[in-house]
Amino acid sequence: MLFLDRTISTLPGNLALDEALLLDAEAAGPEVLRVWEWRQPAVILGAGGRLQDDINVDACTLDNLPIARRSSGGGTVLLGPGCLVFSLVLRLNGPPELTNLHASYRFILGRLKRSLLPLAPGVELAGVSDLAIGGRKFSGNAQQRKQTHLLHHGTILYAMDLTSMSRYLKHPARQPDYRAQRGHAEFVGNIEVDVNVVKNALREEWNAHDEMRSEPAALADRLVAEKYGRDDWVRRR
Repeated sequence: MLFLDRTISTLPGNLALDEALLLDAEAAGPEVLRVWEWRQPAVILGAGGRLQDDINVDACTLDNLPIARRSSGGGTVLLGPGCLVFSLVLRLNGPPELTNLHASYRFILGRLKRSLLPLAPGVELAGVSDLAIGGRKFSGNAQQRKQTHLLHHGTILYAMDLTSMSRYLKHPARQPDYRAQRGHAEFVGNIEVDVNVVKNALREEWNAHDEMRSEPAALADRLVAEKYGRDDWVRRR
């Protein structure tokens, strides 16, 4: 597996690069672990998310907060400083657990838990696709699946200002049982671990020792032009 620590200068470009890595793998490219971090607050819808149901659009507009949509499923998230995004592109013919959606979450999150436990004791799998400590979520995850590969997205909150989350995100209609109707500020938390230590732990767990030297930039640019940079993609639901 190759490692890519790369943040593109535009928000649509970052989302496009993740899908480009997946499509490149489908065309005989490598498995990849990518990490990136968007340094300003921004709201990201899941592929099936509903703009008016998930987001306080007026608050985002008033504060000039960007809204984008990713290719994977899952819920709406707030990115910003202190939120590390990781993306795994994995072959479906690898570990047998990857062929089943729920089993793949347990497998991938189990490995993430193993890598983070020495840094943040008490890490546990929670719900279908979360990691938590003491019942507070610090990592949400989602997937996009193709014929031969999957793209697994995740966030790791390590030093994020969580106070504005309820301003921009509505209370989700669908939520895991362990949330127990808690608001955003009571439900999420940071693991408070140095981000470079987290990156190294992920690299070790996934044996991503070699750097990716040539990313599918042209494909990512095309995806920005055709999808991620278009308002009709962001506001399609």
